[in-house]
Amino acid sequence: MKHGHASRTALGAAGHRAAHQALERGMVFADPLALAILGEDAEEAVALARQQPERRALRLFIAMRSRFAEDSAKVAIGMGVRQILVLGAGLDTFAYRLESSDGLRVFELDHPATQSDKRRRLARAGVAEALHVAFVAHDFERGSMTSALEAGGFDTGRRTFVLWLGVTPYLTEEAVFATLGELARFPGGVEIVFDYANPPQTIQEADVRGFHDELAARVAAIGEPFRCYLDTDALHRRARDLGFAGIEDLDRAALVARYLPEFAVAPRPGPGGHVVRMATQ
Repeated sequence: MKHGHASRTALGAAGHRAAHQALERGMVFADPLALAILGEDAEEAVALARQQPERRALRLFIAMRSRFAEDSAKVAIGMGVRQILVLGAGLDTFAYRLESSDGLRVFELDHPATQSDKRRRLARAGVAEALHVAFVAHDFERGSMTSALEAGGFDTGRRTFVLWLGVTPYLTEEAVFATLGELARFPGGVEIVFDYANPPQTIQEADVRGFHDELAARVAAIGEPFRCYLDTDALHRRARDLGFAGIEDLDRAALVARYLPEFAVAPRPGPGGHVVRMATQ
């Protein structure tokens, strides 16, 4: 990501969420603020989705990962968790769709430029910054995430639910596991949902691999290249070594089976995009 500029890939993900509301009526993931937060960019995002139907698979994956993450977060909140951490929040609107409850705090951590862009968009959309939301500026590749959070009022001693979507492919593998390691050391315990991608050479379907290569070229051209691919078994081993357990890992086929059971052509199980949930004790 270019220093001092808002993330273009965060804008792209927001565009997919918005297009899902317009084209599929939010059938997987309902987000009434997705179009509003994009403002004048919403029309372009929806038009692009209509012009390029091949983008639908990615759009639905983004919708399914958001649905899985938010459903998991709501279960945690129902069980008493009152501290939510959104890592690399981008233009995510979860915090602004949550009803405030006793003691609930949502911490959104992201690059300062991306946060500034988001706050401008919220203001233009007439969406008030909720009192339960705190913004924390941080670069995953530089400095201590824990220190930045604590300076922003975050309590590592409280049980925390973490949403970390659309971020790991753009980090180094070292930064991904450093972040997971910091989270695992929070004394209050964490539950986290994040997504990741397997190495593209392991994807068997030629069309899926070709779409990945085109996407990789596009994000590289805007200065935010893919940098991290993770082997599923190796990820699980390293996560357990860090102290995570109860790992639930859904590939594209498992996500479609859960959220789109009547899908005409279901993807094959196996390598590709994944969403995973895990927790410390």
